[in-house]
Amino acid sequence: MDLTGFEQISATAWRIAPTGAMRVPAIVYADAALIQDMDDKVREQIVNVTTLPGIVGTACAMPDAHWGYGFPIGGVAAFDAAEGGVVSAGGVGFDISCGVRTMRTGLVRADVEPRKREIADALYAAVPAGLGSTGTIRLSGAEMDAMLEGGARWALNRGYGVPADLERIEERGCMDGADAGAVSEKAKLRQRKEMGTLGSGNHYLELQEVRRIFDPDKARAFGIARGDVVIGIHCGSRGLGHQIGTEFLRDMALADARLGIELPDRELACAPIDSDLGRRYLGAMRAGINCALANRQIIGHLVRETIQRLFPAARLDLLFDVSHNTCKVEDHVVDGVSRRLFVHRKGATRAFGPGHPSLPDALREAGQPVFVGGSMGTQSWILAGTAESEIRAYSSACHGAGRAMSRHQATRTWRGREVVDDLAARGIVIRSPSLRGVAEEAPGAYKDVGRVIEATHQAGLAAKVAELRPLACIKG
Repeated sequence: MDLTGFEQISATAWRIAPTGAMRVPAIVYADAALIQDMDDKVREQIVNVTTLPGIVGTACAMPDAHWGYGFPIGGVAAFDAAEGGVVSAGGVGFDISCGVRTMRTGLVRADVEPRKREIADALYAAVPAGLGSTGTIRLSGAEMDAMLEGGARWALNRGYGVPADLERIEERGCMDGADAGAVSEKAKLRQRKEMGTLGSGNHYLELQEVRRIFDPDKARAFGIARGDVVIGIHCGSRGLGHQIGTEFLRDMALADARLGIELPDRELACAPIDSDLGRRYLGAMRAGINCALANRQIIGHLVRETIQRLFPAARLDLLFDVSHNTCKVEDHVVDGVSRRLFVHRKGATRAFGPGHPSLPDALREAGQPVFVGGSMGTQSWILAGTAESEIRAYSSACHGAGRAMSRHQATRTWRGREVVDDLAARGIVIRSPSLRGVAEEAPGAYKDVGRVIEATHQAGLAAKVAELRPLACIKG
């Protein structure tokens, strides 16, 4: 990235002062090497975000930022409805509420190492994965609406999971304000057979070993120790979320032309929060969040059943479940004043710090767990939200390593079988319905997640707690 016009304000923060149509500054959180390796579209897109009506504070890009649709992936911005603020479907993304659920197993590496292939095969059989994958659950129209408005609570009431799960899920398992009536029949049809499925792309179900602990106190609060085995589930709202994003981006683009909202990029199509279109999108988007929460709840239940069948003494309790790709109404302090804001996080994760009232009692003192996924052969991480993140990025942190090359470039560079064999030689078992998908998600197609984590830690966005190593990965 060309750094002309940036002011380096710390080792991990780069600021662009407002000029022209910019309403607020932009800040990119990254070290010198990471920001130089970012494509110039990240700068262009985060500057474009600052021109949107009603934006407050700063627009931020996380250390894993890369080009996206409208907002950069890794983009964070907050809007005040009282000042004509807008909601942008491109600022949420197509995979609404894609997120990560991490489950503790009560097992250690010595328990699972001799049975990794058996475990991988069992999980692969239990959780459908891949493009267009469908499960055994079929939802009627009434059940679809109940799921969209009930989220993980709906799933629990249908026998998926245990009551204790809800305390460890963002929004306690259900996003208020969801409106199933704002979701089109086409979106619902796409989801009718997809509940309890992993999907494709960078989604995964991974058996992971806790390799290193960086903060023993927070690790104890999170109930993890070196050598423990945990399970990470990364997926979202599947076809329903994509359809919601597609339809509302079109509607917003048409409305912007009528309302005279001038945008530097049509992909930033938006609607005033207090408009009918804005309210309908928020209702549909919140239904998409509930779809993702229900989907991960069902998958978590399938994983729990599978692992406990293989290891009857396994515990399988939930550490936490948190989304990226959302717009949430939250209270944040801007210029010394607490304001109710609509915080867009696209490819960024909520990271509330210690003491936040929304956190469960057992986690409140340590701060919110933040999960950052790697890519099959690379580490994943458990971080904790910080008080500094509230000031710097509306309590937000990175969500992954960030792509270093496109999927097309990756398939020209690697073959899926080669990737699987290479990872097997390193002791990592891969199961996937698509070798092309494996090539697209090859570890080398992503940035160095360790560098991203270090920049996130140094910037105060979230604090390192534990590094995880993959043992077996079910890849969509």
